[in-house]
Amino acid sequence: MRAYVQSCWHLPYASSRSSQWLFPGRQPGQPMNPISLQAHLREVGVPPQRGRTSAIRQLVLQAPAPVIA
Repeated sequence: MRAYVQSCWHLPYASSRSSQWLFPGRQPGQPMNPISLQAHLREVGVPPQRGRTSAIRQLVLQAPAPVIA
């Protein structure tokens, strides 16, 4: 991730360095499209489904039991 962030300084997108997004999109102030992000992650060998499953599992652990029920 650090290598990705350091390599993005030259991107021609409107968001560039001042963006708050880790994966900035082509529109100013917007994140990268989820489909594009998924394709980029697959290219570098990161299976997006595992990250999604882990994120959902973590959210379930943080939510109150009545909400989960």
